[in-house]
This record gives sequence, structure tokens and C-alpha cells, in this order.
Amino acid sequence: MQNVQSTEKKYVRWENVKKPLRSESPKKPLRWDKLKAQLEIQSMVWPGLLFLLLFAYVPMYGLLIAFKEYDIFLGIYESPWVGLEHFKEFFIDTNFFKVLRNTIAINLLGLIIGFPIPILFALMLNEITNMWFKKWVQTISYLPHFISVVVFGALIMNVLSPTNGIVNEVLVSVGILDEPLNFMGEPNYFWGIYIVGEILKGMGWGAILYFSAIAGVDQDMYEAATIDGATRFQKMRHITVPSIMGTIVIMFIFAVAALLNTGAEQVLVLQNALNLETSETIDTYVYKLGLRNMRYSYSTAVGLAKSIVAVLLLLGANYLSKKVTNKGLF
Repeated sequence: MQNVQSTEKKYVRWENVKKPLRSESPKKPLRWDKLKAQLEIQSMVWPGLLFLLLFAYVPMYGLLIAFKEYDIFLGIYESPWVGLEHFKEFFIDTNFFKVLRNTIAINLLGLIIGFPIPILFALMLNEITNMWFKKWVQTISYLPHFISVVVFGALIMNVLSPTNGIVNEVLVSVGILDEPLNFMGEPNYFWGIYIVGEILKGMGWGAILYFSAIAGVDQDMYEAATIDGATRFQKMRHITVPSIMGTIVIMFIFAVAALLNTGAEQVLVLQNALNLETSETIDTYVYKLGLRNMRYSYSTAVGLAKSIVAVLLLLGANYLSKKVTNKGLF
């Protein structure tokens, strides 16, 4: 009986236990307090945001002239509305399919041929153990990026010159050509010349991002692979490439979004009356009609249409990338 009574005394119903009061959660600091605490870091962001606001968003006000017949004396507000007339004019232009073909062909070939080259260059340079030689190659590969577009285009034309160009001299001396060939005057060679020039100019600079990604790979994985007997090629294939795949995917999405953005500078330098059939792109065509002929509304409409297509390509490339690789920009 005593044991039963002692057991009953020890038994207490949980409803009768006095529960401790919940401690009040600390108040979250106000946003202004967070801003003051991060003032030094925030001040590093403001100049970039201000630059983006002034030079990227404020000028978007000028897109209104794409839907107007802009007159510099009347201004943007007073210029008469024409709706989509400038867009229709571009799509029914006799040169539309030619410039669209050239633009897509140059950028698509550049994407297929030129996109993997900086990646391969970074992977191969990463395998070099001689640091002096590695830095020397990196420096040499960066130099073309800092050369002016006009100077670089002049170098290409001098190298391919039919009179004193080194390419013609070599081809004639080895018997491939019977006489010097005017490469810049042959429309069929323009796409290849332009793509090779862009690769030479941007290969080293484009590889910097991949160098940084490779430098962030965990070295313990390489050591473990070495212990397991993996070769250098196997470590590159199974460790390095999968580790930088996220960077590759993001850069590929950006490259797809720029399929219609050839850029007018390099093309204009290499362009002449003889190769105009394959060298006229959307950017050069808009430059000639819009700026030289002072058709500002027309050039703005074409640029806006190209930007809309670029956004659609960006969204499509990101969607496909997430479906295939589970990696994307957003």
C-alpha cells in the first residue's frame, strides 16, 4: 500500500504543471538601422547603381521615338505618333533577310566555334606546371583585347593583303595558291575572317572567368583522384569540368542571348563594297540608315525589336538549360 501511495504522489497530471512564460522574440532591427550598420559596404554599391540608373534606365525614355516620326525641332513629345510603322518598314525591307541571315550566321558560327575555345584554353593552361611559362602565355593572350578595334582590323587586313600580306606569301610559296588572293574582297571568306579575328581578340580575355572558376575547385578532390590513380585527363574530365559547369552554363546563356548582337565596330572596319553581300549585319545596316541618314526613329525601332528578341532568347536558353543541366541564370 505504501508503494502504491508513493507512486500516486509522484504522479502529477501535465495539465497542472505551471508552464513557463514564452520569452518574447527580440525585435528585428529596422531597415534604416541595417543600412547604417552596413554603410561602408552599401557605399560601394551606390556608384554602380547610379551609373546603371543614369546610362541604362533613364535613356529608355527615348524609346518613345520608335513609335513616332521623330523631329529634332519638335522634340519627343511633340513628334507625331506613327505606331508600328517603322517596325513594319524594317520587316518588309528588301534587305531584311540578307542582314538577318548574315547576323545569325556570324553569331551562330561564332557560338559553335568560338564559345568552347576560351574554356579549352583555360583547361589546357591550368595543366601547365611551369608558372613562369604559364604567366607568359596568359599575358600574351590578354594583349589583343586591349588593342583598339580599328588597329586590330588594320592588322587583319595587312596580314591578308594581296600585295605584302604574310598569309598570301606563305600560301604562294608552298604552292597552295598560284597568285595572291584578295581575301577581303571575297564575300565567301568574310564570315571566317571575322570569326577568327574575334576568337584571337577575345580568347585570352574570355578565359579569365574560367581561370577564376578553376582556381576555386577543391584541391582535395585532385589529391584523392591522384591517389586513386587518375590521369590528368581523367581529373580534367571528371573534376574540373563538372566543377565549372555552372559558370559555363551562365556564359552560354549570355552568348545565346547575344545572337543578334554582332556589333558594328569590327564589321565596319573589315567591310568594303566587295564583301557587302555577306558583311552587312543588322547593326551596320541600322547605323547606315539610322544615323547617317538621320532616321532616328527607324534605327530606334530596329534596336528595340532586336532587344525584345534578345530577351526571348535569354529566357528560352535559361529554360532549356534548367531542363537539361538543372543549372540556370535564374
